[in-house]
Amino acid sequence: MGNASGRRSPADKYDERRRALAESALKTLGQLGYARASLREIAHNSDFSHGVVHYYFEDKHDLIVYCVREYKTMCVRRYDGVVAESTTPEELLEGFADQLVLTLEEDAAMHRLWYDVRTQAMFEARLRDVAVEIDGWLEAMMARIVSRYAELAGGQPAMSPPMAYAIFDGMFHQALMNLTLGNDEALDQIRTVVHQLLPTMIEAPVRV
Repeated sequence: MGNASGRRSPADKYDERRRALAESALKTLGQLGYARASLREIAHNSDFSHGVVHYYFEDKHDLIVYCVREYKTMCVRRYDGVVAESTTPEELLEGFADQLVLTLEEDAAMHRLWYDVRTQAMFEARLRDVAVEIDGWLEAMMARIVSRYAELAGGQPAMSPPMAYAIFDGMFHQALMNLTLGNDEALDQIRTVVHQLLPTMIEAPVRV
């Protein structure tokens, strides 16, 4: 039940403060990556003191895991909206491509951080749980996109969810790298690839 007085609870205020700190930290984290960032460096480049950051997050690992988990949760919801709202294969293709381009334009730093964390998870055990968890979310999200596209096209998925996710993840990673290197054509290229690739991931219905 909600608070009858309309006041936020201490827990709500605490969560809100953590989100604000995380949002402020993202630019620094995206620029420096997991290994080079520290709570002190993050605080120096934000609107908060080192003491405040340390009060809400035990260490940089705690902060980075929070940032990545929160942002990837939001990403999954965004693509699920495309799945829910699309009524034709063409709408889904366009919506999916639009969201990929938008997130590359607006959230490149967050995606760089995610790939950094996933790589570091091979060396740091305490990052592995969150890396596996988020990879699972993204694989399931991609499976929903392919399944809905197949349904709208009257076909069936032609490959397993891990395979579809691996293909699109590789494509997205390449686009992010090209964009980081200053290749603005990467946005148009990923849109083209989506339109070419997604149809190959389903089997057309058998016509008799």
